[in-house]
Amino acid sequence: MKLSMMSYTMARQPQFFTLKGMFELTRELNLDGLDMVSLYDKDAKELRRMADDHGVPVVAHTFFCDLNFATKEERAPAMDKARRSLDDAKTLGAPVVMVVTPPKAGMTSAASRRNWIAGLQELAPFAQQAGLALTVENFPGVESPFVTAAQFLEAAAAVPSLRLTFDNGNAATGEAPAESFRRSAKYVVHAHFKDWDVVENETPGYRPMSDGRFYRSALIGEGALDHRSCLEAMRDAKYPGCINIEYEANKYPPAEGIRRAAAYLRATATDIGW
Repeated sequence: MKLSMMSYTMARQPQFFTLKGMFELTRELNLDGLDMVSLYDKDAKELRRMADDHGVPVVAHTFFCDLNFATKEERAPAMDKARRSLDDAKTLGAPVVMVVTPPKAGMTSAASRRNWIAGLQELAPFAQQAGLALTVENFPGVESPFVTAAQFLEAAAAVPSLRLTFDNGNAATGEAPAESFRRSAKYVVHAHFKDWDVVENETPGYRPMSDGRFYRSALIGEGALDHRSCLEAMRDAKYPGCINIEYEANKYPPAEGIRRAAAYLRATATDIGW
């Protein structure tokens, strides 16, 4: 099992965040790389120098561009941004890129999925030309275009070069995450792990999800997810990539949360022989 730093996890609580501190923590915990989520108003060359100086490989670059439009003309500004992000990924040395695919207010999951698939069909040749694996993730939300394996596989059928950043916590909002991984395993080149507290009825502080239940972010190992079964499925598939440590709650400062989550996942992986 290989674990990676997710810059988003560190930057969510900006009072604790510095780029230098993030790279130092990545080295301290002996993580296998870094997913650079956006560039934090820095030049990609500068971030690459920082990564090299700390001996931290950039294993993925995540970026934001709204391709959720019905026409090529409407998508054009976001497509230009996406192509620049591909250039940034090459500068960073990241072999994998992920475009974030949120739903859009007033649009059904199916309608958003159609739009995203059209945008990904347009973007995919540029990623291939750059030698990058273009991915989307399981993204949570009642109207999210990609939650389940079936929804991702619909996109993969239309965009053959598309790959998956498997997010076990987000997949869990729509189906059993270990089975979701098995169904999409041949496409998975990167992964995110996260956790949730889950309740059956509407409760303040909890979000409705596509399975009809309500979710609140928790630290990996402290919530409702069965991470062991996910790791077993990944072990059995001989998954070679990294797993981001993603943490979206505020119970702990980011560094403490990452330390706890890394220890938990490593202990679980050792227990299952991975």
